[in-house]
Amino acid sequence: MSSDTPRRQFEDIDWDADRGVGLTRQTTGFLASLLVLATLFVYDYLRQSPLFEPNPVLRDGWDITQLDWLFTLSLLLFCFYIIAPLWTNRRMAAHYWREFRKNRAAVVSLGYLVILFTLGLFGPLLVGKPSVELIQGYQPPVGVAVDNSVPLQCAGRVANGQCYGSWAFPLGTTGEGKDLLALVVLGMRVSIRIGLITSFLIISIGATVGTVAAYLGGLVDEVLMRYVDIQQVFPSFLLYILLIYLFGGSLLMFILVFGLLSWGGTARLVRSAALQRSEDEYVEVARCAGADATHVIRRHILPNVSGTVITNLTLLIPGLILFEAGLAFLSLGDPTIPSWGQTIAAGRSDLGSAWWVSTVPGVFLFLTILAFNFVGDALRDALDPRSEGNT
Repeated sequence: MSSDTPRRQFEDIDWDADRGVGLTRQTTGFLASLLVLATLFVYDYLRQSPLFEPNPVLRDGWDITQLDWLFTLSLLLFCFYIIAPLWTNRRMAAHYWREFRKNRAAVVSLGYLVILFTLGLFGPLLVGKPSVELIQGYQPPVGVAVDNSVPLQCAGRVANGQCYGSWAFPLGTTGEGKDLLALVVLGMRVSIRIGLITSFLIISIGATVGTVAAYLGGLVDEVLMRYVDIQQVFPSFLLYILLIYLFGGSLLMFILVFGLLSWGGTARLVRSAALQRSEDEYVEVARCAGADATHVIRRHILPNVSGTVITNLTLLIPGLILFEAGLAFLSLGDPTIPSWGQTIAAGRSDLGSAWWVSTVPGVFLFLTILAFNFVGDALRDALDPRSEGNT
């Protein structure tokens, strides 16, 4: 730097001038994508026919619903605020990956979840919704043989009075003749929607409330935390039951009720982490330099509690999936959308003769919850250096 150029002191920085409009490239990209999504939503709303008509690839077509738009918004949030930061900070991402892959079970679990996500995202567009075909009821899975009297008409090979599974139905069928493979894939779609949309609602609201309460403190903190106390006392489950009684079961209703009323625990967790960060020197320097509260929260506190947020996310998702499966098992879910809990319930009376109807979706549900737990443990160890000595 030339000796004639006046040296700029840190305390002389004009934060408003240096930040421009205060939007990072990441936020700008998200807002631009959000604008495109909003435009497509309006266009689809004004159309009288489905955006994607039936064709050889999309067997049943695709009439986009409100749930699809919310899911797309969740994918945008996931890409811009989880994938993009890892992509732009490759050195840090490489460090996290080195720590993460020390847990081999977590690496295998991550691979399983990637396959699950891919099948849940694209599989339902290809398999179509299974129909009732009573003559195909109780077909065993491939590699399994049952007494020939169990299925009405065996679709596979018959030998020695045994009906063997056919590749026409690799995972078997239910008593109504519905293909279990299609039901499992459709259940994957329900699980990833429940996991992503509901958890992002909880994380977005909880993280915002927690950081604002921690940074501003005083009356704001007191009011927000007392509201959290009241909300946590209020039984969201009873509200959901009441809404089911009034309007019927709906996956969108589940997401909105539990997404908008279950963020209290996340807010408290983030507030605790944000209180520690609020006392760090770099936050004090930013305050003294004239940075406003919005800038400090957005640029200094939220990024530094992201480890807590991501770890909490991996714990929220399996809990929500399991909760939805439990409600569907009790016939308190959406009866029009096949889910794993609904399929398990459909086969509970046939465990003696057609055990696969409940077992196959049950295995997928078990493996999914287990995989998220393994990934969550590994992420906590990778993102929180203080836990390294405890593993």
